[in-house]
Amino acid sequence: MNFFEIVLTAIGLSMDAFAVSICKGLNNKKVALKECLLVGLYFGFFQAFMPILGYFLGSYLKELITIIDHWVVLVLLSAIGLNMILEGSDSEKVYFNVNINFKTMFFAAIATSIDALAVGISFAFLEVNIISSVLTIGLVTFLLSVIGVKIGSIFGNKYERKSQIVGGIILILIGIKILFEHLNIL
Repeated sequence: MNFFEIVLTAIGLSMDAFAVSICKGLNNKKVALKECLLVGLYFGFFQAFMPILGYFLGSYLKELITIIDHWVVLVLLSAIGLNMILEGSDSEKVYFNVNINFKTMFFAAIATSIDALAVGISFAFLEVNIISSVLTIGLVTFLLSVIGVKIGSIFGNKYERKSQIVGGIILILIGIKILFEHLNIL
């Protein structure tokens, strides 16, 4: 994967955190910079940490499934992307806890970064530079989360579901591209 693909992956992964960040700003019309930064740090850290765990898990499994690794990447990214699209398409109103305390943010950050664990497994098969990849993912997620809190305080939840759908589509397209590259179609 090249840098542009890593950035697109980071954007796709950060859409859950972005959506939750918007919700964190919903009930706070005058959100403080400190709150925006705190939300960004939680989400950015966990989005960067989980791919590292996945990478080491994937590195361990790599020798067992090298023959089908491109299919594994496609399935993982497509499953994550499809789930994001389905969640974004769900028209039922979902309750979000807008608190920014440790307990709430810790669990929100873990919940929104589970997909990053699966992407980390994919990274092991693709032999990407894990350090630059997780730094990019963490930074993009941090920035989008900070922006998300501010957007939430200004615009409400108008764009929350659309961001999840876009993120899901990006991940599926990257998975398809990787498959095509391994099959020498591209």
